[in-house]
Amino acid sequence: MTRSLSRREFVVAATAVLGSLAAGCSVSEIASPRLTFKPRPTTSPAPTNPPSPTPSSSPVPLRLRAAQMLICGFSGKTLANDDPIIRAIRDDGLGGVILFARNIESPAQLRNLTATLRDAAGARPLLIAVDQEGGAVARLNPDNGFPATPTAAKVGRRNDPTYAHQAGSDIGQTLAAAGINLNFAPVVDLNLNPANPSIGALDRSFSADPNVVVAMASEFIAGQREHGVLTTLKHFPGLGSATGNTDREFVDITTTWTDLELEPFRQLIAAGNADLVMVGNALNGQLDLRNPAALSAPTHNLLRDDLGWGDVVVTDDLMAGALTANYTQDVVLRRAIRAGNDLLLLANTASDAGDVVQPTLDLIESLVAQRQVDEALIDAANVRIARLIAPLG
Repeated sequence: MTRSLSRREFVVAATAVLGSLAAGCSVSEIASPRLTFKPRPTTSPAPTNPPSPTPSSSPVPLRLRAAQMLICGFSGKTLANDDPIIRAIRDDGLGGVILFARNIESPAQLRNLTATLRDAAGARPLLIAVDQEGGAVARLNPDNGFPATPTAAKVGRRNDPTYAHQAGSDIGQTLAAAGINLNFAPVVDLNLNPANPSIGALDRSFSADPNVVVAMASEFIAGQREHGVLTTLKHFPGLGSATGNTDREFVDITTTWTDLELEPFRQLIAAGNADLVMVGNALNGQLDLRNPAALSAPTHNLLRDDLGWGDVVVTDDLMAGALTANYTQDVVLRRAIRAGNDLLLLANTASDAGDVVQPTLDLIESLVAQRQVDEALIDAANVRIARLIAPLG
């Protein structure tokens, strides 16, 4: 059994890695060459060769460092000590979990569940995440004993900063009381296609106007931060114009996306109103003709170099239909890590969901051993994750 690291040991180790990275090359250089943004490349970028291995100076075993990058879903409303997700947290250093309706029955039950998860992590901070946007996308809702929440569209129509702040504060208070510290919200996609089955049709967007989106999202985020809840801007580089749902199918936004959709991300990042940024699963051929956004190095370079985002990037669900219909899991993991993601989201929502952690860690170790993934990318991700979770205590 691998010994779990304490919070102090993890932060010290990550700091040591940061020093070694600074002495060698920058994180953006490790991830991929810098992108000079061109709206519509005419040819698909050629596949890159396997990276040259970079020796790691981290004292943390590779499997623990890889586990820190994972946020995984699981089944059940109660967990025994030998449950796979508990063992993954306790023994492998799993970085986080995501909760869905299948995990939530009542406020008291949810508090007990999150306490069990935190106990398994010991002194190490554990990310406990949920999609609590408001309205239809609210895992904590009246059906399981929690307050109703307004949709983003309702907040946007009101266009009242005080109302947006209160909506965020109410959600933040509910999540903090339930033991949840990370919200995969707000959606800052522009409502450019009201019939979009995954955004507009579900009232998940504040507005088609980037200024309204920025104003409402800023207050929504501020309200949650008051309660110590981390928030996430999604779905970079913008999913509002889509005509399909990436949770279920391949989606191509090449002909519908415009760079106006970058504006909410650009302004919120510049104002310091971002904790994490989630990259979506749609293919945007204006940025990369070969890879969906979450697997695309040019898309990540746009986010990091052009928009100046230097902190944690999280994927959308790497088990979503948009990816699983076209790629094997080893290809998804290889491309996701090499693109520059820090946290890899594996929602594991199948009705027969089993343990997804151990197979994923086995694959990552194999990819490193085969020189398909440079260990330095994992080190760089761990540094950014350590910076994110340090205030959680």
